Amino acid sequence: MKKVLFAVLVLAALALAACGGGAAVATPAPVPAEYAGVTSPLGADAAAAGAEVFNTNCASCHGPQGHGDGPAGAALDPTPKNLPELMPLVGDDFLYWRINTGKEGTSMVAWKGVLTDEQIWQVIAYVRTLK
Repeated sequence: MKKVLFAVLVLAALALAACGGGAAVATPAPVPAEYAGVTSPLGADAAAAGAEVFNTNCASCHGPQGHGDGPAGAALDPTPKNLPELMPLVGDDFLYWRINTGKEGTSMVAWKGVLTDEQIWQVIAYVRTLK
């Protein structure tokens, strides 16, 4: 009986996943040890500077409010993350890691060496304000 229930649950999960809709945010990947636990050295006041960095470097894909609806993002597969939906699921360490190294298999490029550490932390402060 337990095997049948398990099989039904697995099939139901697969059916729901196949429905798509793009509304759900996937479970974030675990943060590598070298980034785990890092937190922003900047305060919330860094968000103002982060807005400028975000608008210059990120908004074309992620959109002006970070919803993944930027003009360049429309042509990307997979589409850029909806950042306000991602924020409650991840810590500073995840964001710092992902911005630094990008994400293989997507158009999210590594910004390490392009943006300074301070600019990356500013962007993180700003992204945390998006709704």
